[in-house]
Amino acid sequence: MKILVTGGAGYIGGTVSRLLLRGGHEVCIYDNLCHSKRSAVPDGAWFVEGALEDRKLLEATLTKGQFDGVMHFAALIEAGESVKLPEVYFQNNTVGTLSLLQSMLATGHDKIVFSSTAACYGEPERTPIVEDAKLQPTNPYGESKLLSEIMMRWMSEAHGLRFAALRYFNVAGAAEGYGENHEPESHLIPLILDVAMGRRASIKIFGQDYPTPDGTCVRDYIHVEDLANAHLLALQALGGDKRHLVYNIGNGQGFTVQQVIESVRRITGHPIPVELCDRRPGDPAVLVASSEAIQRELGWRAEHPDLDDIIGSAWNWHQKLHA
Repeated sequence: MKILVTGGAGYIGGTVSRLLLRGGHEVCIYDNLCHSKRSAVPDGAWFVEGALEDRKLLEATLTKGQFDGVMHFAALIEAGESVKLPEVYFQNNTVGTLSLLQSMLATGHDKIVFSSTAACYGEPERTPIVEDAKLQPTNPYGESKLLSEIMMRWMSEAHGLRFAALRYFNVAGAAEGYGENHEPESHLIPLILDVAMGRRASIKIFGQDYPTPDGTCVRDYIHVEDLANAHLLALQALGGDKRHLVYNIGNGQGFTVQQVIESVRRITGHPIPVELCDRRPGDPAVLVASSEAIQRELGWRAEHPDLDDIIGSAWNWHQKLHA
């Protein structure tokens, strides 16, 4: 297939692009490089530097490529930042997605896999979270993604757009010699690995009195390669009789913050000093997504469910990055 990957110079989009290229697919990466670098674009991909709001460039790219499908990863992802700058998130994530959808319709493209987020659910009433759970985002980041899903649903009804929205929480690990490196970094696993590398003194644990096995928050972690494979399966499903798909992608089990720290200690041999802090407002005790629907309907399985496996791949890449 020929596939346009927006945000393909980022962590998840870049991993997907590499796996697509390895599978023999043709890949065009469309990215404005606001949180990535040109050097992150994999060899063998056609690269276009541009913003999603640039309809002229986007439509020219789509017309030239005549793609079999679009995978949409281009988004700002920091929930905390979105509370301070909601207008930036709605402009980039929601308006940018609208521009992409309009450009697709204008150039005869009707298949898109949207990298959404389990933040659409907000604080869940029960876990594991299933796809028909109440959608009540607690920050502009989740709202901006949910609005994008709503636009796709209505365009599907009006124009026959075929779309899949994949919702997930925490992505980790490395694949195809490529891993997670945000600037600034806010995700737990790379932050702990920075402690192991001596790049920071300790890791903060926010809250130790949650109703969980060890008192720390439980979160769902999915290996980036497993997530990438889910996106490809979803695109393939849109080529059949499916027009509107929404799936959660998760590991099927959650891990506490303390378990993640212990795993890094095992993998790296570093003691990982911790700093105990008060709870952060709005942090739910448990966030775990059910992946039963995509397993049942598309045959997807997490091939890397083991936490040590996920962190081990990230650690190997982290050491090479900062060597």
